[in-house]
Amino acid sequence: MDTTQITDAPPPTPQPTEAEQKRAARGATRPGDRIFLGLSRGSGILLLVIMAAIAGFLTYRASIAISKDDANFFTAFEWNTQLDPPKFGIAVLVFGTIVSSIIAMAIAVPIAVAIALFLTHYAPRRLRGPIAYVIDLLAAVPSIVYGLWGALILVPHMNGLYGWLDDYLGWTGIFSWQGGAPRSMLTVGILLAIMILPIITNVSREVFRQVPQMHEEAALALGATRWEVIRMAVIPFGRSGVISASMLGLGRALGETMAVATVLSPTFDIQASLLDPGGGTFAQNIASKFGEASETGRDALIASGLVLFVITLLVNGAARMIIARRKEYSGANA
Repeated sequence: MDTTQITDAPPPTPQPTEAEQKRAARGATRPGDRIFLGLSRGSGILLLVIMAAIAGFLTYRASIAISKDDANFFTAFEWNTQLDPPKFGIAVLVFGTIVSSIIAMAIAVPIAVAIALFLTHYAPRRLRGPIAYVIDLLAAVPSIVYGLWGALILVPHMNGLYGWLDDYLGWTGIFSWQGGAPRSMLTVGILLAIMILPIITNVSREVFRQVPQMHEEAALALGATRWEVIRMAVIPFGRSGVISASMLGLGRALGETMAVATVLSPTFDIQASLLDPGGGTFAQNIASKFGEASETGRDALIASGLVLFVITLLVNGAARMIIARRKEYSGANA
């Protein structure tokens, strides 16, 4: 007896008619699409124009100030715009801004990443919501509130830490303490770390939540522990996001004004020890001197703002380069 093999072939895919193709082509260039394309393109161009206008204004006013400066703008340890000719420099401001931001990042980034990992992989479900809500509230606290808290609560309670650092690490010179008021770069760095902690934590938490569940399940299936899953699957996937979060926090640390002005005792000299009062930052110097500055003094402050503007652009550019180099290792393309 002959047997006949019957195969069920899939039905052929219907091809769109010529009228449907014309309607689809018209739909791709509908008035709404054209309007949205123009608005999005115009927004990008407008942003570039605004950035160029800011850079041009700062450069113009800075050139006026530097042309009148009788000292070296980049190396002078002095800020006296009332003299004739004026003498001012940004060496102390560059040092203070960079050092305080480095201290803040060194403290905040590890803690923020640890909190984000705890909320996404360790915390019980009933605790994740309240803790995340509190962190969101901390990110919304105004700078002046942090500054008042730092001046009234943080500074008076820093003597014990300063004494401990002086006893055990004072031999390094960086942590030697002469017993003055703890209104120094270390205090500023700790306050900035508290301020940027919620920003880095929130962004890192959202990045870790986007890790594909299959990556974690595959690591668990191979016998990995929870920490090994985090180390091999979660952190590599979210590395670029953590870098972006850190750059957001660094941007706030570089430009923080009122909190630093409230806590720091500014002087135009560079202290070898992080525990000695003194120093200054760009934003703090602008905020404290702009109200009483003359026209030349305002131009000098604008010149210092231009340097801060350039530093911020360089930091963001470096972050973009780091993210681009590590993109293929992030796990996003797996």
